[in-house]
Amino acid sequence: MSDLKSVPNPLFLREDELRQGIELLFYAYRDFTRGPDEILEQYGFGRAHHRALHFIGGHPGITVAELLSILRITKQSLARVLSALIAQDFVRQQQGTRDRRQRQLFLTEKGRGLEKRIASLQQAKVAQAYRDAGAEAVAGYRKVLSGLIDDDDRAQVLRAIQRG
Repeated sequence: MSDLKSVPNPLFLREDELRQGIELLFYAYRDFTRGPDEILEQYGFGRAHHRALHFIGGHPGITVAELLSILRITKQSLARVLSALIAQDFVRQQQGTRDRRQRQLFLTEKGRGLEKRIASLQQAKVAQAYRDAGAEAVAGYRKVLSGLIDDDDRAQVLRAIQRG
C-alpha cells in the first residue's frame, strides 16, 4: 500500500493555490458588494440591511424566525435592521396567517424598488462572469460554492435556492 504523503497533491490543493482561491473570494466579494454598498449608504444602511432585503424579497412572507435562521445574526441585530427598514417604509410586517405569534415580512413597493436596483447590479456582474467563464465553469463554480456551505445546511440551502 502506498504512503499517502508520497502521492503528490493535485495543483489546486497546494497551500499557495488554496490561498489564492481564498484571496480571489475576498476580492470578488469586495467588488460584488461595492455597488450595493454605495446605494445602501444613501439610506444609512449596510450589508445586513441588504441581506434582509434580498431574502425578504425572494421569500415574501418569510417569518422573522426563518430570517434569523438564514442570516445567523442575533435577534437584537435583526431587530435593529428591521426597525430601520420598517421605519423608512422598505419592509412591512404582519401577523402570521397560521400562527398569530409569527411576524411575516414583506417588501413594500419602495422596498421592491431598492431590492431590484441592488439586485440588477449584482445580476449584471454575475451574468457577465458566467458568460465569460462558460457553462462548464459555471457548473464547477456552483459546485465549489455548494461545497463551502456547512454539511448540515447544504441540502436545505440547495432546496431553498432551487425553489426560489
